[in-house]
Amino acid sequence: MAQDITFVRQDFIAPSAAPLGDSTAVGWARKNLFASVTDSVLTIVAGLAIVWFLYHAIDWLFIQAAWTGTDRTACATLVQGGTKPDGWSGACWAYVGDKFQQFMIGSYPRNEVWRPYLVAILFVALLIPMLMPSVPRKGLNALLLLVALPIVAYVLLLGGMLGLRHVETSLWGGLMVTLIISFVGITVSLPVGILLALGRRSKMPIVKTLCIAFIELVRGVPLITVLFMASVLLPLFMEPGSTIDKFLRALVGVSIFASAYMAEVIRGGLQAIPKGQYEGADSLGLNYFQKMTFVIMPQAIKLVIPGIVNTFIGMFKDTSLVSIISMYDLLGIVKASFGDSNWISPVTPLTGLIFAGFVFWLFCFGMSRYSLFIERRLDKGHKR
Repeated sequence: MAQDITFVRQDFIAPSAAPLGDSTAVGWARKNLFASVTDSVLTIVAGLAIVWFLYHAIDWLFIQAAWTGTDRTACATLVQGGTKPDGWSGACWAYVGDKFQQFMIGSYPRNEVWRPYLVAILFVALLIPMLMPSVPRKGLNALLLLVALPIVAYVLLLGGMLGLRHVETSLWGGLMVTLIISFVGITVSLPVGILLALGRRSKMPIVKTLCIAFIELVRGVPLITVLFMASVLLPLFMEPGSTIDKFLRALVGVSIFASAYMAEVIRGGLQAIPKGQYEGADSLGLNYFQKMTFVIMPQAIKLVIPGIVNTFIGMFKDTSLVSIISMYDLLGIVKASFGDSNWISPVTPLTGLIFAGFVFWLFCFGMSRYSLFIERRLDKGHKR
């Protein structure tokens, strides 16, 4: 007879003690930076590299930098006739200060600078409340920002009416050009991209084919090609003697290019919407316009906010390519200033590029942070 070895415990196992928690800085460092010998070595090496880099960067950018001056002698090395005893100079912020207005508005007439500055003030005054969810009357705010402001900016910047002096767009430049092209591109690309995305998913063969052809054609060529075609080839198809402003061609080229990419971002959001949402909207008796406006599109846009902002950021940086058609944005005007004999030195080009890079980073980082804020605010049903 086999022995019965079945055993049933008569009492519960004593509960284990909760793991020790350490929310202090030392505890966080021990867990994330010094959890093992390998982690400790990598942390120490990375820390030393960061300290070395920051020390030299801060020393060059601020401590050894030249903040005042009227020409290159303020930033020159000893070989070029400078006065620094060690023969080494830091960043030439005096050069940036002297060229700052040019970096902002290009060659815009100096006695008319109040016009772009006034447009900038109006833009900031309308954009800030538009970005704040708690501010009421968003419809009126959007109407002023997207409709009234472009008309006012056109009249003020271009002139030629209401007693204002006409300023050719060839004199525009700097950050002003970057912001104008970006603003127009963002404003145009989102609604056009939505229409293209809906057209690509349409059941009408002609509409679907045209939208697919447009999207694939534009996405298949680089932005430089689009700008080149808008600037050089487009006038060839026009009647002799008729011209289109070069700046307007750049606006059209950038808007078309961004719209094609935006269409694919929006299409990804539409495909992510469950079929039940479409069926639920149909069961309520909504027509196609009502279904897309009130049910489908708000959910799709919410899902692809990162992709939309990523497209905006890429477009903002790609405005530098307008230099191919002799339009000088911030980076283009900075590079053009390198030829000024009054400021030629080994440190001025690097200083100018660092300044331009910082401005681009500031705007791109701001858009990224704001998109995260909007995602957190709208992410009510998909939190994990």
